[in-house]
Amino acid sequence: MRLHSPSMSELHAFATAVRLGSFSRAAEALCVTQSAVSRAVLRLEAHYGRPLLQRNAHFLRLTPVGQQLLDAVREPLAAIEEASALIREGPADRPLSLAVVPTLASVWLIPRLRGFHERHPRVKLNFVPYRKGEDFSGTTPDAALLTGLGPEDWPGCRSDYVIGREMIPICHPARRARRQHDGEWLHPGDLADEPLLYHTTAPGNWTQWLRAVGAGHRPPRLTTAFDQVSIVIQAVVADMGVALVQRCLVRDELMSGKVVTPFDLPVQLIRGYFFCTPKERREPPGLDAFRRWLLDEAAADIGSMGAMAQA
Repeated sequence: MRLHSPSMSELHAFATAVRLGSFSRAAEALCVTQSAVSRAVLRLEAHYGRPLLQRNAHFLRLTPVGQQLLDAVREPLAAIEEASALIREGPADRPLSLAVVPTLASVWLIPRLRGFHERHPRVKLNFVPYRKGEDFSGTTPDAALLTGLGPEDWPGCRSDYVIGREMIPICHPARRARRQHDGEWLHPGDLADEPLLYHTTAPGNWTQWLRAVGAGHRPPRLTTAFDQVSIVIQAVVADMGVALVQRCLVRDELMSGKVVTPFDLPVQLIRGYFFCTPKERREPPGLDAFRRWLLDEAAADIGSMGAMAQA
Protein backbone atom coordinates (compact mmCIF):
# COMPACT_ATOMS: atom_id res chain seq x y z
CA MET A 1 0.00 0.00 0.00
CA ARG A 2 1.43 3.36 -1.00
CA LEU A 3 1.12 6.13 1.61
CA HIS A 4 0.78 9.74 0.47
CA SER A 5 1.18 11.26 3.93
CA PRO A 6 4.57 12.41 5.28
CA SER A 7 5.96 11.64 8.73
CA MET A 8 4.40 13.07 11.88
CA SER A 9 7.67 14.71 12.91
CA GLU A 10 7.77 16.70 9.67
CA LEU A 11 4.16 17.80 10.04
CA HIS A 12 4.76 18.84 13.67
CA ALA A 13 7.85 20.82 12.68
CA PHE A 14 5.94 22.59 9.91
CA ALA A 15 2.84 23.40 12.02
CA THR A 16 4.90 24.55 15.02
CA ALA A 17 7.13 26.80 12.90
CA VAL A 18 4.06 28.46 11.38
CA ARG A 19 2.36 28.88 14.76
CA LEU A 20 5.42 30.43 16.43
CA GLY A 21 6.66 32.36 13.41
CA SER A 22 10.23 31.09 13.30
CA PHE A 23 12.32 27.93 13.11
CA SER A 24 14.26 28.88 16.26
CA ARG A 25 11.14 29.19 18.43
CA ALA A 26 9.76 25.98 16.94
CA ALA A 27 13.02 24.22 17.78
CA GLU A 28 12.81 25.40 21.39
CA ALA A 29 9.19 24.22 21.70
CA LEU A 30 9.96 20.82 20.16
CA CYS A 31 13.28 20.38 22.04
CA VAL A 32 15.31 19.94 18.85
CA THR A 33 17.82 22.09 16.97
CA GLN A 34 16.87 24.86 14.57
CA SER A 35 18.54 22.98 11.71
CA ALA A 36 16.44 19.89 12.51
CA VAL A 37 13.24 21.93 12.10
CA SER A 38 14.55 23.46 8.87
CA ARG A 39 15.46 20.05 7.45
CA ALA A 40 12.08 18.60 8.40
CA VAL A 41 10.27 21.37 6.52
CA LEU A 42 12.56 20.91 3.50
CA ARG A 43 11.75 17.18 3.49
CA LEU A 44 8.06 18.03 3.65
CA GLU A 45 8.38 20.38 0.67
CA ALA A 46 10.31 17.71 -1.24
CA HIS A 47 7.59 15.17 -0.42
CA TYR A 48 4.90 17.36 -1.99
CA GLY A 49 7.13 18.87 -4.64
CA ARG A 50 5.77 22.31 -3.80
CA PRO A 51 7.04 25.20 -1.62
CA LEU A 52 5.09 25.50 1.62
CA LEU A 53 6.78 28.53 3.19
CA GLN A 54 8.34 31.77 2.04
CA ARG A 55 11.19 32.62 4.40
CA ASN A 56 13.68 35.35 5.05
CA ALA A 57 15.60 36.57 8.08
CA HIS A 58 12.54 38.25 9.59
CA PHE A 59 9.44 36.15 8.90
CA LEU A 60 7.86 32.94 7.67
CA ARG A 61 4.91 33.24 5.32
CA LEU A 62 2.66 30.43 4.11
CA THR A 63 2.29 29.81 0.41
CA PRO A 64 -1.24 28.93 -0.79
CA VAL A 65 -0.28 25.24 -0.75
CA GLY A 66 1.19 25.65 2.73
CA GLN A 67 -2.04 27.22 3.95
CA GLN A 68 -4.02 24.36 2.44
CA LEU A 69 -1.84 21.81 4.23
CA LEU A 70 -1.95 23.65 7.55
CA ASP A 71 -5.77 23.92 7.45
CA ALA A 72 -5.99 20.19 6.82
CA VAL A 73 -3.55 18.95 9.48
CA ARG A 74 -3.77 21.43 12.37
CA GLU A 75 -6.75 19.92 14.19
CA PRO A 76 -5.85 16.26 13.52
CA LEU A 77 -2.32 16.88 14.84
CA ALA A 78 -3.69 18.43 18.03
CA ALA A 79 -6.17 15.56 18.47
CA ILE A 80 -3.48 12.89 17.98
CA GLU A 81 -1.17 14.67 20.44
CA GLU A 82 -3.88 14.91 23.10
CA ALA A 83 -4.98 11.30 22.59
CA SER A 84 -1.37 10.09 22.81
CA ALA A 85 -0.81 11.98 26.05
CA LEU A 86 -3.97 10.56 27.59
CA ILE A 87 -3.14 6.99 26.57
CA ARG A 88 0.41 7.24 27.93
CA GLU A 89 -0.51 8.89 31.22
CA GLY A 90 -4.09 7.74 31.78
CA PRO A 91 -6.96 10.26 32.07
CA ALA A 92 -7.39 9.75 35.80
CA ASP A 93 -3.69 10.20 36.54
CA ARG A 94 -2.93 13.15 34.29
CA PRO A 95 -2.90 16.37 36.33
CA LEU A 96 -4.10 19.67 34.95
CA SER A 97 -1.21 22.08 34.56
CA LEU A 98 -2.05 25.66 35.49
CA ALA A 99 -0.12 28.93 35.32
CA VAL A 100 -1.44 31.70 37.56
CA VAL A 101 -0.48 35.32 38.25
CA PRO A 102 1.54 34.94 41.51
CA THR A 103 -0.39 37.33 43.75
CA LEU A 104 -3.78 36.03 42.59
CA ALA A 105 -2.55 32.48 43.24
CA SER A 106 -1.26 33.09 46.77
CA VAL A 107 -3.91 35.55 47.99
CA TRP A 108 -7.10 34.45 46.26
CA LEU A 109 -6.88 31.03 44.57
CA ILE A 110 -4.86 28.81 46.94
CA PRO A 111 -7.02 29.53 50.04
CA ARG A 112 -10.05 28.28 48.06
CA LEU A 113 -8.55 25.17 46.47
CA ARG A 114 -9.52 22.85 49.30
CA GLY A 115 -13.13 23.35 48.25
CA PHE A 116 -12.31 22.29 44.70
CA HIS A 117 -10.48 19.15 45.84
CA GLU A 118 -13.38 18.20 48.09
CA ARG A 119 -15.80 18.54 45.18
CA HIS A 120 -13.51 16.90 42.58
CA PRO A 121 -11.10 14.60 44.48
CA ARG A 122 -9.90 12.79 41.33
CA VAL A 123 -8.75 15.94 39.53
CA LYS A 124 -5.10 16.68 40.24
CA LEU A 125 -3.54 20.10 39.70
CA ASN A 126 0.05 21.05 38.90
CA PHE A 127 1.16 24.69 39.05
CA VAL A 128 3.79 25.57 36.45
CA PRO A 129 5.82 28.80 36.06
CA TYR A 130 3.75 31.85 35.15
CA ARG A 131 4.73 33.86 32.05
CA LYS A 132 3.27 37.32 31.47
CA GLY A 133 3.17 36.71 27.74
CA GLU A 134 1.80 33.16 27.91
CA ASP A 135 1.04 31.95 24.38
CA PHE A 136 0.59 28.22 25.10
CA SER A 137 3.42 27.43 22.70
CA GLY A 138 4.76 24.66 24.94
CA THR A 139 3.18 21.46 26.13
CA THR A 140 2.18 23.18 29.37
CA PRO A 141 0.13 24.81 30.78
CA ASP A 142 -3.32 23.43 29.97
CA ALA A 143 -4.82 26.70 31.19
CA ALA A 144 -3.68 29.99 32.68
CA LEU A 145 -5.11 32.73 34.83
CA LEU A 146 -3.79 35.85 33.12
CA THR A 147 -4.27 39.58 33.50
CA GLY A 148 -5.39 41.64 30.53
CA LEU A 149 -8.04 43.78 28.92
CA GLY A 150 -10.18 41.04 27.42
CA PRO A 151 -10.45 38.31 24.76
CA GLU A 152 -8.66 40.47 22.20
CA ASP A 153 -5.46 39.97 24.20
CA TRP A 154 -5.58 36.21 23.53
CA PRO A 155 -7.11 35.71 20.06
CA GLY A 156 -6.25 32.01 19.94
CA CYS A 157 -7.85 31.26 23.30
CA ARG A 158 -11.15 30.91 25.03
CA SER A 159 -10.98 33.52 27.79
CA ASP A 160 -13.50 33.81 30.62
CA TYR A 161 -13.48 36.84 32.91
CA VAL A 162 -12.96 35.73 36.50
CA ILE A 163 -12.37 38.67 38.88
CA GLY A 164 -10.22 41.74 39.50
CA ARG A 165 -11.85 44.66 37.69
CA GLU A 166 -13.02 46.38 40.88
CA MET A 167 -10.23 48.72 41.98
CA ILE A 168 -10.03 50.70 45.22
CA PRO A 169 -7.41 53.10 46.64
CA ILE A 170 -5.60 51.99 49.80
CA CYS A 171 -3.17 53.68 52.16
CA HIS A 172 -1.59 53.26 55.60
CA PRO A 173 -4.07 54.14 58.40
CA ALA A 174 -1.60 56.67 59.85
CA ARG A 175 -1.46 58.51 56.52
CA ARG A 176 -5.24 58.84 56.38
CA ALA A 177 -5.33 59.99 60.01
CA ARG A 178 -2.71 62.69 59.31
CA ARG A 179 -4.50 63.99 56.23
CA GLN A 180 -7.87 64.07 57.98
CA HIS A 181 -6.35 65.83 61.01
CA ASP A 182 -4.92 68.50 58.69
CA GLY A 183 -8.27 68.98 56.96
CA GLU A 184 -7.06 67.46 53.70
CA TRP A 185 -8.47 64.74 51.44
CA LEU A 186 -11.82 66.45 51.09
CA HIS A 187 -12.30 65.15 47.54
CA PRO A 188 -11.09 61.94 45.88
CA GLY A 189 -9.12 64.04 43.40
CA ASP A 190 -6.86 65.15 46.26
CA LEU A 191 -5.16 61.75 46.06
CA ALA A 192 -3.54 62.87 42.79
CA ASP A 193 -0.99 64.88 44.79
CA GLU A 194 0.08 61.91 46.93
CA PRO A 195 2.97 59.61 45.97
CA LEU A 196 1.01 57.09 43.93
CA LEU A 197 2.18 53.49 43.70
CA TYR A 198 1.24 51.37 40.69
CA HIS A 199 1.75 48.12 38.83
CA THR A 200 4.23 48.13 35.95
CA THR A 201 1.67 46.70 33.50
CA ALA A 202 -1.08 49.20 34.31
CA PRO A 203 0.27 52.74 34.83
CA GLY A 204 -2.95 54.19 33.39
CA ASN A 205 -5.20 52.83 36.15
CA TRP A 206 -4.79 55.91 38.32
CA THR A 207 -5.81 58.23 35.49
CA GLN A 208 -8.90 56.12 34.82
CA TRP A 209 -9.87 56.03 38.50
CA LEU A 210 -9.44 59.80 38.97
CA ARG A 211 -11.61 60.52 35.96
CA ALA A 212 -14.26 58.05 37.14
CA VAL A 213 -14.55 59.74 40.57
CA GLY A 214 -14.93 63.20 39.06
CA ALA A 215 -11.37 64.53 39.28
CA GLY A 216 -11.42 65.55 35.62
CA HIS A 217 -8.06 65.47 33.88
CA ARG A 218 -6.01 66.05 37.02
CA PRO A 219 -2.65 64.33 36.40
CA PRO A 220 -1.67 61.65 38.93
CA ARG A 221 1.69 61.92 40.69
CA LEU A 222 3.02 58.46 39.84
CA THR A 223 6.11 57.59 41.86
CA THR A 224 7.08 53.92 42.29
CA ALA A 225 6.18 50.95 40.08
CA PHE A 226 6.18 47.29 41.15
CA ASP A 227 5.77 44.13 39.09
CA GLN A 228 3.60 42.26 41.61
CA VAL A 229 0.48 43.44 43.41
CA SER A 230 1.62 41.73 46.61
CA ILE A 231 4.67 44.01 46.67
CA VAL A 232 2.49 47.06 46.00
CA ILE A 233 0.42 46.14 49.06
CA GLN A 234 3.53 45.72 51.20
CA ALA A 235 4.72 49.16 50.06
CA VAL A 236 1.43 50.61 51.31
CA VAL A 237 1.86 48.80 54.64
CA ALA A 238 5.28 50.50 54.81
CA ASP A 239 3.54 53.86 54.17
CA MET A 240 5.40 54.56 50.93
CA GLY A 241 2.31 56.06 49.34
CA VAL A 242 -1.22 55.38 48.09
CA ALA A 243 -1.99 52.47 45.78
CA LEU A 244 -4.86 51.42 43.57
CA VAL A 245 -5.42 47.66 43.83
CA GLN A 246 -8.00 44.98 43.13
CA ARG A 247 -10.38 44.76 46.07
CA CYS A 248 -10.34 40.95 45.89
CA LEU A 249 -6.59 40.94 46.68
CA VAL A 250 -6.65 43.16 49.74
CA ARG A 251 -9.64 41.87 51.71
CA ASP A 252 -7.57 40.50 54.63
CA GLU A 253 -5.46 43.65 54.96
CA LEU A 254 -8.59 45.80 55.06
CA MET A 255 -10.27 43.61 57.67
CA SER A 256 -7.14 43.53 59.87
CA GLY A 257 -6.62 47.30 59.61
CA LYS A 258 -3.14 47.04 58.09
CA VAL A 259 -4.42 49.26 55.29
CA VAL A 260 -7.48 51.45 54.89
CA THR A 261 -9.24 53.06 51.98
CA PRO A 262 -9.14 56.88 51.97
CA PHE A 263 -12.28 56.93 49.81
CA ASP A 264 -14.38 53.79 49.50
CA LEU A 265 -15.12 54.43 45.85
CA PRO A 266 -14.53 51.23 43.90
CA VAL A 267 -14.31 51.75 40.16
CA GLN A 268 -14.78 49.06 37.53
CA LEU A 269 -11.82 49.20 35.16
CA ILE A 270 -11.36 47.17 31.98
CA ARG A 271 -8.34 45.13 33.05
CA GLY A 272 -8.99 41.97 35.03
CA TYR A 273 -8.06 38.33 35.51
CA PHE A 274 -9.13 35.89 32.79
CA PHE A 275 -9.10 32.08 32.65
CA CYS A 276 -7.53 31.25 29.28
CA THR A 277 -7.37 27.95 27.41
CA PRO A 278 -6.02 27.42 23.86
CA LYS A 279 -8.77 26.76 21.32
CA GLU A 280 -6.62 24.50 19.16
CA ARG A 281 -6.21 21.90 21.92
CA ARG A 282 -8.75 19.38 23.06
CA GLU A 283 -9.57 20.10 26.70
CA PRO A 284 -8.16 17.47 29.07
CA PRO A 285 -10.43 15.73 31.61
CA GLY A 286 -11.19 17.90 34.60
CA LEU A 287 -10.58 21.24 32.92
CA ASP A 288 -14.25 22.10 32.44
CA ALA A 289 -14.99 21.16 36.06
CA PHE A 290 -12.18 23.46 37.25
CA ARG A 291 -13.43 26.31 35.02
CA ARG A 292 -17.00 26.02 36.35
CA TRP A 293 -15.79 25.87 39.96
CA LEU A 294 -13.48 28.86 39.42
CA LEU A 295 -16.22 31.03 37.92
CA ASP A 296 -18.66 30.05 40.70
CA GLU A 297 -16.08 31.00 43.34
CA ALA A 298 -15.44 34.35 41.66
CA ALA A 299 -19.15 35.13 41.40
CA ALA A 300 -19.65 34.31 45.08
CA ASP A 301 -16.67 36.46 46.09
CA ILE A 302 -17.85 39.42 44.01
CA GLY A 303 -21.28 39.10 45.62
CA SER A 304 -19.83 39.00 49.14
CA MET A 305 -17.64 42.05 48.47
CA GLY A 306 -20.69 43.94 47.26
CA ALA A 307 -22.56 43.03 50.46
CA MET A 308 -19.60 44.20 52.58
CA ALA A 309 -19.51 47.53 50.76
CA GLN A 310 -23.19 48.13 51.41
CA ALA A 311 -23.00 47.11 55.08
